[in-house]
Amino acid sequence: MPLTAHLEELRWRIVYAVGSTALAFCITYGFANALFDFLTAPLIETLGDRVDLIGTGVTEAFFTKLKVSLIAAVFLASPAIFYQAWQFIAPGLYESEKGYARPFVFFATVFFLAGASFCFYVVFPVAFTFFVDEFQSIGVSPTLRITEYLSFSSRMLLAFGVIFELPVFTFFLARIGIVTHTLMIEWARYAVVVVFVIAAILTPADAASQFLMAVPMMFLYGVSIGVAYFVNAKPPEADEPDAGDDQE
Repeated sequence: MPLTAHLEELRWRIVYAVGSTALAFCITYGFANALFDFLTAPLIETLGDRVDLIGTGVTEAFFTKLKVSLIAAVFLASPAIFYQAWQFIAPGLYESEKGYARPFVFFATVFFLAGASFCFYVVFPVAFTFFVDEFQSIGVSPTLRITEYLSFSSRMLLAFGVIFELPVFTFFLARIGIVTHTLMIEWARYAVVVVFVIAAILTPADAASQFLMAVPMMFLYGVSIGVAYFVNAKPPEADEPDAGDDQE
C-alpha cells in the first residue's frame, strides 16, 4: 500500500482502539469509587497514618473518578487494543504468520496485566516507603494531592505493563526472522543504555523510580534473549542430511 493508505489504516485502527476504550470506560465509571479504593490501597496499607491524601480543588473529586475509570478502561480494553495493533501490522506479514493473531493478543494481554500487577504489588510498597521516609528525613509530614498520586501511579502501572511486553514482541519478531538471540547479545551493552533512557522517560524525575523500572527491564531483556534462542533453535534432525537427498 502507498503511504497514504497506511496512514488511513492507522487512523481507523486508532479509532477502533479508542472506541473500545470508550466502551470500557462506560463500564468502569460505574465502579469508580471501588477503583479509587483499589488504587490507593498500596499507599494506605503500606504507610497507614504516616501519609494523608487531600483534594485542593472544587472539581478534583469528579475528575479523579474520571481518571481512575479511564485507567481501568485501558486495562479492560487491552485485548481489543492489542488486536487492533496486530491488525495494523498483519498486511505486511505472510499468510502463515497472520495466524498468530490470537496467541499475540492473549499473551500480550497477559504480560501487560502481569507488568501492572508487578508494579502494584511489588514496586509500589517499596517506592512509597522510600519516598515517605525521604519526607521524614527532612522533618516534613507528607500530605499528597489526589491528582498527583494518580498521575504517578497511573504512569507507573502503564509503563510496567508496556515493558513487560518485551518477551512477547521478541517471540513474534524472532518467529518471523527479524531478531535473533545472537543479535540481542551483541546489542546488550547498548540495550542497557536504552533501558535507563526509557526508564527516565517513563518514570517521574527521581532515581529510585528509574532504578525500580530499569532492573526489571534488564531482567526481561535477558528473558527475551532466551525466548529468541528457543524460537530460532532448530531441532537436531533438521540439521542432518536426508538419505533421499544423498541418493538424488
